[in-house]
Amino acid sequence: MASLTNISLLLWLSLLLLCASTVPVMAQWPGGRSTRLYEFKIQTMRVTKLCNSKEIVTVNNMFPGPVVYAQEDDRIIIKVTNQSPYNATIHWHGVRQRLSCWFDGPSYITQCPIQPGQAFTYEFTMFQQKGTFFWHAHVSWLRGTVYGGLIVYPKTGVPYPFKYPYEEHTIILGEYWLQDVVQLERQVIASGGPPPPANAFTINGHPGPNYNCSGNDVYKIDVVPGKTYLLRLINAGLNMENFFGIANHKLTIVEADAEYTKPFTSTRVMLGPGQTINVLVTADQPIGKYSMAMGPYMSAQGVAFQNISAIAYFQYLGALPNSLSLPAKLPNFNDNLAVKTIMDGLKSLNPVNVPKEIDTNLFVTIGLNVQKCGSKTPQKSCQGVNNGVMAASMNNISFVKPNISVLEAFYKKIDGFYTDDFPGAPLKFYDFVNGAPNNIPNNTNAANGTRAKILEYGSRVQIIFQDTGTVTTENHPIHLHGYSFYVIGYGTGNYNPQTANFNLVDPPYMNTIGVPVGGWAAIRFTADNPGVWFMHCHIEIHLSWGLGTVLIVKNGKGELERLPHPPADLPRC
Repeated sequence: MASLTNISLLLWLSLLLLCASTVPVMAQWPGGRSTRLYEFKIQTMRVTKLCNSKEIVTVNNMFPGPVVYAQEDDRIIIKVTNQSPYNATIHWHGVRQRLSCWFDGPSYITQCPIQPGQAFTYEFTMFQQKGTFFWHAHVSWLRGTVYGGLIVYPKTGVPYPFKYPYEEHTIILGEYWLQDVVQLERQVIASGGPPPPANAFTINGHPGPNYNCSGNDVYKIDVVPGKTYLLRLINAGLNMENFFGIANHKLTIVEADAEYTKPFTSTRVMLGPGQTINVLVTADQPIGKYSMAMGPYMSAQGVAFQNISAIAYFQYLGALPNSLSLPAKLPNFNDNLAVKTIMDGLKSLNPVNVPKEIDTNLFVTIGLNVQKCGSKTPQKSCQGVNNGVMAASMNNISFVKPNISVLEAFYKKIDGFYTDDFPGAPLKFYDFVNGAPNNIPNNTNAANGTRAKILEYGSRVQIIFQDTGTVTTENHPIHLHGYSFYVIGYGTGNYNPQTANFNLVDPPYMNTIGVPVGGWAAIRFTADNPGVWFMHCHIEIHLSWGLGTVLIVKNGKGELERLPHPPADLPRC
């Protein structure tokens, strides 16, 4: 009898274990094939650049920070401890965060910042994603130095859709200020005017020989003649879009924003902040030292910018170390055609499934504004155009971050921190590109507010972004968190549905789209990832001025269509 009881107890226990192992835990989905563990310590370190020594905020005392490596479908767990004097968060740029919105990282959107001395563990799965991503701070201008690569390889045994390169190199483009970037942002916002240009551009943290005291502060790749290299290009800059090219060498684009593209060859590429491009380069020139150059693309009128290129070396084995480097020819700083040519060449590798019918149509104007000066000390705080205060907006709403995260307010149904009335179109239609003065009758003094747009789960969304000439037309790199989207069309002038050409066969699948200067871009996606998702210009000063909004995607009905509970260690405001 006792043995029978033991057998039934064993059976019962094994059944219990079986149930425990097969019951899906919603918060864990998707589980990930293997888990990659990382520790990030955000801390200050002293660096000497451009004849100047100063403290900068970094991760693990590295500048740029450590590269995170994974494979498609891997789970990534990163414990971030903030040992710096500033509030911090980390955003995993381009990661779609399926059912893991709590770990997306933009401050006051999905989480409160990690305060000095506190820690937070980010957990997410690279679900059906591979390619070149990056991570960066997403609070104030801290991402000026807090950034690094996130490289996700295909699953074991799955080849690249191009010839395997001899070597791969991650190339991160950045901007460097001699000033503390957090204090710099405070000063610029307090002034009401534009920011000063960066003191230098950098390639993997090195400015190269064109600046003061930087003759030896140069990044270099040693290459074998005849071999082909994969360069993973990332623009982690704050306020500038950039051209990149290698003297006498062709670049074949094979991936944009972590999605394969049809191979497309050019002598240069342009990346806005937040964009990544993979290029193949073959060392097919005479043995020598060739410049890899990063220079400015500035499409706005009357804006001061750094016009000295950062240089790195693409150096053949056998070249004399002290030989002069051959200079790279970059387009003029305002060459819009060069940018259009690159955009025209981007097509998805294979035909894609673009939503053909649309449930939600949004028309979103983007651009700068000038608010009236209400200050008692206008010389100090009204240094914008016409002695006003600079602002930026979408559909003439300048986004204001609340003091708790929008995601917490939405999830816990806390009133008073945001409204759900972001307009689906501007209140007035006129000639946005050429006829938008900052006065009556088209007064575009933007309204301030934390306004969100609510999307039903599964709805098929089209957004037309329209650049405006209120202050100046400009190419704006617009980034959508939590999603990639099909870029089905773009053009110059005001968007006209009668004449707009859409590519519904093989458009590129991106997470950051450069809306053309004085033009428009059209994107489509299916809202199948519940959560609160920031949509903003990735030029940091424009974000500081309010060029953003929030898309809230409601839960669906199915088990894997609902946002799990917040993590226990979510930072408090």
